[in-house]
Amino acid sequence: MKVVPVYEAEGMVLYHDITEIVPGKVKGRAYKKGHIVQKEDIPKLLRLGKEHLYVWEVNENVLHENEAATRIAKAVAGPGLVITEPVEGKVELRAVMNGLLKINTRALEEINDISEVVLATIHTNQQVDCDKVVAGCRVVPLVIDADKIRRVEQLGKTNYPVVEIKPLRSLKVGIVTTGSEVYHGRIKDQFGPVMERKIHELGSVVLRQIFADDKTAMIAEAITTLIDEGAEMVITTGGMSVDPDDVTPAGIRAAGGQVITYGAPVLPGSMFMLARIGDVPILGVPGCAMYHKATIFDLVVTRILAGEEVTRKDIARLAHGGLCAGCDPCQYPHCPFGKG
Repeated sequence: MKVVPVYEAEGMVLYHDITEIVPGKVKGRAYKKGHIVQKEDIPKLLRLGKEHLYVWEVNENVLHENEAATRIAKAVAGPGLVITEPVEGKVELRAVMNGLLKINTRALEEINDISEVVLATIHTNQQVDCDKVVAGCRVVPLVIDADKIRRVEQLGKTNYPVVEIKPLRSLKVGIVTTGSEVYHGRIKDQFGPVMERKIHELGSVVLRQIFADDKTAMIAEAITTLIDEGAEMVITTGGMSVDPDDVTPAGIRAAGGQVITYGAPVLPGSMFMLARIGDVPILGVPGCAMYHKATIFDLVVTRILAGEEVTRKDIARLAHGGLCAGCDPCQYPHCPFGKG
């Protein structure tokens, strides 16, 4: 802080509020602490009796909070995001499209380990809609050492992108519904409509649904048929438990599925299977997906549609946050489920 003549204060940052009092008309703040003095402010400041001002001088070594926040935002923002104008020292990152939010949490921690720097985000690996605020940036003081922001920029460059939105691909999806009771028409299929609705909401299309009896060879043939017809993802529904007559996992393996995981630390959805046949992901979805709004399926399918190759380690990480709280009414995806 220093005292300067008002004529020399252009471009400097006010250290304190300046009050304007006009008897019978106005009594309030004319200029807020942190305001950058402009040339056009000088006549008004003189009328307010301010021939000298207490200021911070902004130079190449010291940055105003607005510039600092903007530079942080630019350093961390990747594709699918827009940076807002600073408001009271804060800059936001907003989604410009629907997609999957990805945050480099290790880099996020490193950035926030720099004193007086603030970068706060919502949880990674969640589906977000266009215009969703996903991060906020600011610094703690009104002015900050420029070297700290340069460190943020270097971390952003090294770890680019720290924050991004991945678009969801539109895939052709095949559905295999297993179970003798459905195959023989004893009960109406309820799994297919649920899966079709979810697939359509995610912007993909259902190529075809095939019904199969509880026979390993029939299930394997249905999966192979759908892939031959151009399916880029196959969802099998039903028959995923460990009961002797639940043979869907065996059918996936018989079709050539390379199993990534059978079982997931997520409730509902622990009997989930994820496999691959070539480049085609095969999802074995347990029965809970028929009546729970959100299950392991919802946590995994968006990542696949975003072009990610989901690993066993990725599934294991879902354990933290993988227990659905069973809220009534369900608030998913605006809840902690799947957000470790």
